[in-house]
Amino acid sequence: MQKDKYDRIIGFLQGASWAIVLFGAYFTFRFSFSFGLSFSLFLTITYIFISLFLVLLLDSFSVNRSRLLEAKKQTKILEEIALQRSAKGLGKEV
Repeated sequence: MQKDKYDRIIGFLQGASWAIVLFGAYFTFRFSFSFGLSFSLFLTITYIFISLFLVLLLDSFSVNRSRLLEAKKQTKILEEIALQRSAKGLGKEV
C-alpha cells in the first residue's frame, strides 16, 4: 500500500521524536547530574513526560487522518446508496 506525503511526513516525525526522547533524556540526565541525583532524575522524568506527550500528539494526527479517510469512504458509499434509492423511486420512503 502506497503512502501519501502526509503519512510519510508523520512517520518521519514520529521516528525523529522517539530519537529526541531517548537522546534528550540521556543528555538531560547527564548534564544535570552535577546538580544532584534527585534533581537529575526529576528533570529527566519531567523531560520524558513532556516529550512522550508530544509523541502522543503526533500519533493522534495519524489516527485522526485515518478516521477522516474512513469517514470519506463511508460518506461516498452512503451517497451511492442514496442515489440508487432515489433512482428506483424509493427515496420518498422514510
